[in-house]
Amino acid sequence: MENITFSKKELERYSRHLIIPEFNIEGQRKLKAAKVLVVGSGGLGSPLLLYLTAAGVGTIGIVDFDVVDDSNLQRQVLFSVDDVGTSKVEAAKKRLEGLNPHINFVLHNEPLTSHNALDIVKDYDLVADGTDNFPTRYLVNDACVLLGKPNVYASIFRFEGQLSVFNYTNKEGVLGPNYRDLYPTPPPPGLVPSCSEGGVIGVLPGIMGSLQANEVIKVITGVGEPLSGRLFLYDAAAFETRTLKIYRDENNPLNGKNPTITELIDYDHFCGIVPKGEKQRDVKSVTVQELKDLIEKKEDIQVIDVREGYEYEIANISAELIPLGQIEEQLDKIASDKKVVLHCRSGKRSADAIELLEKKYGFKNLYNLEGGILAWADEIDTSLAKY
Repeated sequence: MENITFSKKELERYSRHLIIPEFNIEGQRKLKAAKVLVVGSGGLGSPLLLYLTAAGVGTIGIVDFDVVDDSNLQRQVLFSVDDVGTSKVEAAKKRLEGLNPHINFVLHNEPLTSHNALDIVKDYDLVADGTDNFPTRYLVNDACVLLGKPNVYASIFRFEGQLSVFNYTNKEGVLGPNYRDLYPTPPPPGLVPSCSEGGVIGVLPGIMGSLQANEVIKVITGVGEPLSGRLFLYDAAAFETRTLKIYRDENNPLNGKNPTITELIDYDHFCGIVPKGEKQRDVKSVTVQELKDLIEKKEDIQVIDVREGYEYEIANISAELIPLGQIEEQLDKIASDKKVVLHCRSGKRSADAIELLEKKYGFKNLYNLEGGILAWADEIDTSLAKY
């Protein structure tokens, strides 16, 4: 660390760190020497990137291939209305350089995949996972374990947040648990909705992302006790917190007694996700244009919306509302003698409903609307709100 020096402006900028006895200039040197990869620049990534940049982490990599959307601005405080439609990594870099010009930003404007993850992660000391889907969480975890990198993890949903530090070796040389010790297998597809499907209160990622930044700083500097071997749970609605113990599992396929995973795998397949572009499972379907034609020709069809009532109020196509959770209670409302088109937000829940109705009740006349109301808003009626 002797070769890490600071300009007068940097010393003044970080002065509130430097006067903390336990932190002082040695802690700041460690931050400046560190290379941190942040996966995702959205809800969690926004506060995470802002505080790591402000704190003086020397090199920050940002992985994201998305563009800024209006619906992001409710929680992704890194961006503004002027950034809508632009690359998130480019918009992030512009904002962060304005906050601290002494940081080196490395942009990875691409999806993190099994093909590139090891090459990207290997150049960093630590990874902070701000993703919102299970395939990428397992991918980040496995890449970190295979490369021996700590993984600072957080997740959010509605009013609830989780936080932990995975694959961290403490001062005694003891390796802590990783994500697969906590969640050996992913939940069944559809059981846990994403934030885009289930929602998230806007301030929650700000809280959890800030806590995540705190853990990153602790891991880098060695100040305090990182949240390794513990899972922090936060309920914003009740303002309650819990901290659970996590232990290494000897059956962990990555680094248990008999490892079976020695390289990155197909994480979409592992999590039961249908690749983009493929039809949602084995159900009959219609496109939004086909449905529009059927309606305009006044064909004798029934259209059912299986979303929740509050979603229906945001945007609807005047379909009959039967929420997925009530579908079995309202079987008598579903026609069996004509074409019935079911839809939801994106096509997933309506496919679930069709599978249930076909397998359990023998329906043979059901069709899924490909892409759901989002596709309808994109291709048919652009006045509809996309949420």
